[in-house]
Amino acid sequence: MRIKAVETFPVRIPLKSECRLNSSLGVHDVSEFLILRILTDAGIVGVGEVTATARWSGETAWGAQALIERILAGLVVGCDPHDIAEIDRRMDATCPGNWFAKSAIEMACWDIQGKAANKPVYDLLGGACRALALRSRFSIGVHPPAEAASRATELVRQGFDTIKVKVGTDPENDIERVRAVRKAMGRDPALVIDANGGWDADTAVRCIDELDDCELALVEQPTPAGDYTAMARVRRETRPPVMADDSCFDFVHAQELVRHACCDVISVYPGKNGGIRKAKHIVDFAANHGVACSVGSNLEWDIATAAMGHLIVASKNIQVETYACDINGPTYHAFRMARNPLHIEGPVTTITDLPGLGVDVDWDLVQANSCG
Repeated sequence: MRIKAVETFPVRIPLKSECRLNSSLGVHDVSEFLILRILTDAGIVGVGEVTATARWSGETAWGAQALIERILAGLVVGCDPHDIAEIDRRMDATCPGNWFAKSAIEMACWDIQGKAANKPVYDLLGGACRALALRSRFSIGVHPPAEAASRATELVRQGFDTIKVKVGTDPENDIERVRAVRKAMGRDPALVIDANGGWDADTAVRCIDELDDCELALVEQPTPAGDYTAMARVRRETRPPVMADDSCFDFVHAQELVRHACCDVISVYPGKNGGIRKAKHIVDFAANHGVACSVGSNLEWDIATAAMGHLIVASKNIQVETYACDINGPTYHAFRMARNPLHIEGPVTTITDLPGLGVDVDWDLVQANSCG
């Protein structure tokens, strides 16, 4: 089987008003991503998703579209979609970074493989090591304390047992917001904070210490990406486990995080790490060094969410039972673009056992919401 063509479709979907996400990086109120499909000479079609956000990874739907159409597609046409290592080699040799663009091509190849073998992708990755129903946490943005508290109460009512609060802005406002959420949600649900690299080490240590009575279950990306010394200090001088997210896009980043003893947990996901294969490599490396993994989010739609779910189901070291994942991105959005959207009820997202990624894209809806 050979890849015959790659087609791309930039699409725009707004977030639900109650799900708009403010953070130290800015406001996310609409998702402008890229959906692609890979055609093969065997008639099998694979789908992928570029979940790009300029303020976070530096990628955009239109930049990814240009890169794929003008460079990457020419590299992979003629390749066997089963030979993902060679496809990755070709893409990496031609351009660095651009993780989300590369991941969309890679996940489409996994989709093709699964459809050809009549197996779900998690079986191609070694088989399921946990149930297909996975619990997610929910993120509350940088809102006024009363608004954040009201949202937390609603989320607990919906069954969420882990809530993440965005911080990394004004320290005093951050502390007040987290305290308000803890009071509203009660003592039982797990409370996580995520600074998206918005604090320096001194601020992070002070704020985390002041929030000690809030019993934080996890502190995500407290200091800027690339500042391994700062993150290692925060981990060393504070009590809660520390997760690296914005600082781990590729395998070298994972090596440096481990080498500097920066974190207890690494957040992985196919988009951020350049594909399912590369994310799995990081997960296995982390396991060998006693570091847990979980799965974060860029507010993916159904295709990329499915890719994340298959990776979780097949990876023992993605310890979502201890560190809740973020695979409910489709529910943040005003509508879905799959004919068979993933079943998401409250905090539980269920991955299908259909062949490939298991997502049937509604191409008419894609065309109707094009932002090209």
